[in-house]
Amino acid sequence: MRPLYAAGFTTAFGAHGIAANLGHFTSDRAESLLVLGGLLALYDGAEVLLKPVFGTLADRIGPRPVLLGGLIGFALASAAFVLADDTGLLWAARLGQGAAASAFSPAASTLVARLNPAAGHGRAFGSYGFYKSLGYTAGPLLGGLTVWAGGLSLLFGVMTALAAAVAIWAALTVPSVAPLPRARQTVLDLGRRLNQSSFLRPTTALACATAALSVGVGFLPVSGTAAGMGPVTTGAAVSVLAACAAVTQPGTGRALDAGRITTRAGIGAGLLITAAGLASATLPGIAPVLIAAALIGAGTGAITPIGFAALAASTPQERLGQTVGAAELGRELGDAAGPLLVGAIATIATLTPGYAALALLLAAAALILARADTAGSPPGGAPVG
Repeated sequence: MRPLYAAGFTTAFGAHGIAANLGHFTSDRAESLLVLGGLLALYDGAEVLLKPVFGTLADRIGPRPVLLGGLIGFALASAAFVLADDTGLLWAARLGQGAAASAFSPAASTLVARLNPAAGHGRAFGSYGFYKSLGYTAGPLLGGLTVWAGGLSLLFGVMTALAAAVAIWAALTVPSVAPLPRARQTVLDLGRRLNQSSFLRPTTALACATAALSVGVGFLPVSGTAAGMGPVTTGAAVSVLAACAAVTQPGTGRALDAGRITTRAGIGAGLLITAAGLASATLPGIAPVLIAAALIGAGTGAITPIGFAALAASTPQERLGQTVGAAELGRELGDAAGPLLVGAIATIATLTPGYAALALLLAAAALILARADTAGSPPGGAPVG
C-alpha cells in the first residue's frame, strides 16, 4: 500500500508545489494574472477531461499498468522541462503533468480498493487521503524552498526524481491486479449507473468538500490579511486547514470500518462541520479565521474517506476505475465551482456573503443527502442509512 500512498502524495505535491510558485514565472509579464490563471487551469483542466478516460482504461487493462504509465509520464513531462531549460515549455510541462496525474491518481484509488477487503476500505482510503493531504500541505513550503534554492528547473527536477522513484517502488512492490470480466456496457447503461443515488450522493458530498477546501485555501488568507494577520500567520492558517484534513481522515476511516459511524451520518456531519467553518469565516477577527480553517479541514477530512469507501462498496469491482474516475471529475468540478461562486459574490458585495452562500449550500446538501439512505452498505457491515 505504501507506494500507492506515495503516488497520492506525488499528485498532490506536484499540483500545489508548482502551482504555489508559478507566480515567480509570471510576475514580470504585463498579462501576469491571465498567464498565471492559464497555467493553473492547464493541470486541473487535463484532470477534468482525462480522469474518467484513464479510470475506464484501468478497468480494461488493469490499474497497475495505468499507475506505472502515469508515474513514468509525470517523470518524463517534468524531465523535459529540466533538460530543455526553456520557460517557454512550462505550458507543455504542466499539461503533461496534469495528463499523467489523470492516469495514476484514479489508478491508485482503484488499487486501494482492489487490494483491501471491503471491511478495510474506510481505513485504507483514510490513510491514502492522509498522505495526499501531506502533499497538499508540504507542497507550497517545500516547493518554495526548492525554487529559492535553484529556480523552477530544480523544482521540476525534484518532481522528476519523486515520480521516477515512486514508479520504481510501485513496479517492485505493487502486485498485478487482473482486469475482471465485464458485461458489455452502452453509453445509456453508463448514464443510468452514474445517475443512481449510490453514485450521486457520495460524489456530491466529495464535490462539496472539495469546493469548501478550495475556498478555504484560496480565500481565508484574504480574510486573514483583512483581520491584520501577516503573511506568516495567514500561511499558518492554511497549514492548520490542511493538517486538520490530514489527521481527520485515518480516524474517520477506522470508525467507519468498525461500524461506529454510518455513511449517511458521517457525510452529514462532515458537511455541517464544514458549513460551520465557512460560517465562522464570516465573522471579523483573527480567531474566527483560525477556527474556520480548523473546521473546514476537519469536515472535509471526514467526508473524503467515507465518500470513496461508499463508492467502492456500491460499485461492481470490474467498473471501479470508471466510477472513481467519474467521481474524481465531480471533485474537480467542485474545486472550480466553489472559488468561482465565492469570488463572484465577493466581487458584487464582499467575502462575507460569499462564505455565507457556500455555507448555506453545504448545509442544504447535508439535509438533502440525509433524507434517504445511500444505497449499499459501507465496509464493516455498518448500515449506510
